[in-house]
Amino acid sequence: MHTAAGLMPIKDESDPIFSLPEGPEAGEWDSLFWQGWQAFNEGGQPGWIRKSILQSWQRSRENGIDPEEFVYHSPPADKLQAILAQNSELIKVAHSIMENLLAYNPDGHINLTDANGVTLHYCGADLTPVGSILREEVQGTNCTARCLREQRLVYVLSGENWKMALRQRHRQCAAAPVRNAEGVMIGVLTLTATPDNFNAHTLGTVQAAAEAVGQQLQLRRLLAEQQSILETLNEGVIVCDRHGRLKTVNRYARQIFDGLEPGDLSLDELLRPQSGSLLTMPFCNDREMVFMPEGKPALSCVISLMPAPDDGRVLSLRENQRIRAITRRVMGISASYTFDMIYGHSSRIREAIAKARTSSRSDSTVLLTGESGTGKELFAQAIHNGSARSNEPFVAVNCGALPRDLVQSELFGYVDGAFTGSRRGGSAGKFELADGGTLLLDEIGEMPLDAQTSLLRVLQESEVLRVGATHPVKVNVRIVAATNCDLALAVEKGAFRRDLYYRLNVISLSVPPLRERREDIVGLVNGFVHKLCTRMKKIPPQVSPQAMACLSAWRWPGNVRELENLVERMVNLCEGLQIDVGDLPEEITRDCTEPDAAPSARLEDNERTHIMQVIGASGGNLRQAARLLGLSRTTLYNKINKWQIDLTLLRPERPA
Repeated sequence: MHTAAGLMPIKDESDPIFSLPEGPEAGEWDSLFWQGWQAFNEGGQPGWIRKSILQSWQRSRENGIDPEEFVYHSPPADKLQAILAQNSELIKVAHSIMENLLAYNPDGHINLTDANGVTLHYCGADLTPVGSILREEVQGTNCTARCLREQRLVYVLSGENWKMALRQRHRQCAAAPVRNAEGVMIGVLTLTATPDNFNAHTLGTVQAAAEAVGQQLQLRRLLAEQQSILETLNEGVIVCDRHGRLKTVNRYARQIFDGLEPGDLSLDELLRPQSGSLLTMPFCNDREMVFMPEGKPALSCVISLMPAPDDGRVLSLRENQRIRAITRRVMGISASYTFDMIYGHSSRIREAIAKARTSSRSDSTVLLTGESGTGKELFAQAIHNGSARSNEPFVAVNCGALPRDLVQSELFGYVDGAFTGSRRGGSAGKFELADGGTLLLDEIGEMPLDAQTSLLRVLQESEVLRVGATHPVKVNVRIVAATNCDLALAVEKGAFRRDLYYRLNVISLSVPPLRERREDIVGLVNGFVHKLCTRMKKIPPQVSPQAMACLSAWRWPGNVRELENLVERMVNLCEGLQIDVGDLPEEITRDCTEPDAAPSARLEDNERTHIMQVIGASGGNLRQAARLLGLSRTTLYNKINKWQIDLTLLRPERPA
């Protein structure tokens, strides 16, 4: 083994603490390395050459790398472009750090490679072209190659390089790995410097620079994740500094405020809140606020205001319109009835349905009149579902059931602190909940006069003013009003505003009472029986002809609602498969003068109604109906055709 007398071996980086070589002056190492190189080529293992360098030299020789030739090899152009694109963020982050590092080594060179040793970026003198491959199996022993192989901080002195051209440049190198958040090496940062500018502190500087690149990448990833979360939130988020200048605006906020972006104007100047300043108001959660951006319509939102770390503010907001839509879905605010679901074969009910169908094609206000229980709300729902607003909310409010002192707050809503006991943050009224759809004002005749005045303003201006508010909110609502009282008479008595009556009575529609559509009773009874028994999983009982005759003769002061409730009572109490006269309430049987004779074989003056009653009472059994009527089946069929009787409406399996 060849040695150089009096030399101490270079301390290897595998020691707990390593440093640059000690002993001879730095200028003398070139000669010593040259002696070591000659000894290695003669088969020796010079002790003053580091073991890791000797091993790298050995691998370089085994790989057939010519130390005399110095040519940089690069990947194909298309592959190189893909590598650069894949590492664009690493290059961007490392660039400024490399420039700062170069300031302390003005005659040096700084090189960044990826984890495969492909040069991504460089700066300074003694340039290594972008794309140069510095792996050991391509270029032989060099500082970047050592770091790639050992994945730790390393240094290589000029005489330790494999290539002769690198030895002759008299440059020393230090390289440190760049790692991602998971600790995986994604690149190498290499500093090449003159001997005068290369010392033990250089190693720490390179290590710190490589770690700074990794930390900057992690920070950028965290910021990108944060921004991604902000962008996907279904609420607006705006962050401003202590002066109100915008720092961050997410997608939702830009959308609802039409392109809101950071600039010179403050948060208050941009959003223009109606009440107070966002920069001085107390921090809050779920507070309603109206914004008046310049040149744009007013926007009602629910906001939360929280502090930011730099004494700024974080504003989160959601549109009231969107919150109301979610509320409507949760509450199930919708109309379920259509015109096809309103049963009736009589001329009166058919005429009412036809008129209601026509009214559904417009947005004009409809006034439904009729006794209690006639189905006015069914008509209101059918009008809504037959209109262009069918996919929007249907909200029904009983004006007679609201406390007189709460009518306006229920209909029009209220702001925070409007009155004692009001909910914090305020509340939307029925008009706002019905925005875009239909609002049914049932028992409109019971509305107090002061609320009538506010309602008239809504109908005329299409905007509501919440209790305690100073600015109105635009709404788009179709009104359907319903009453069982004579509004014209109420107007004459001064109990109802005349101008409101005219405004509501654009399309007047009267729903007939059940006593004026007796031919529908049989079908309604059978339909209710079937619907109830299906729900109760019970075999539907038949209604005897005598019982059906009594039901048809009753005056029905409660109309269809009374009939449905009575059928439910009979179905629950019936123990057999037939409902007879004895199962009916006493007040109904008392008024039924001839229960046994009513469905007999005599044809009454109202032949069509009588035939329908008997067929319905027979459960749709035409043989039994013909026998009760004293007719042959052929004659009964002829009369059914003559009177155009729809048998499907008279059989118990038809739902109501």
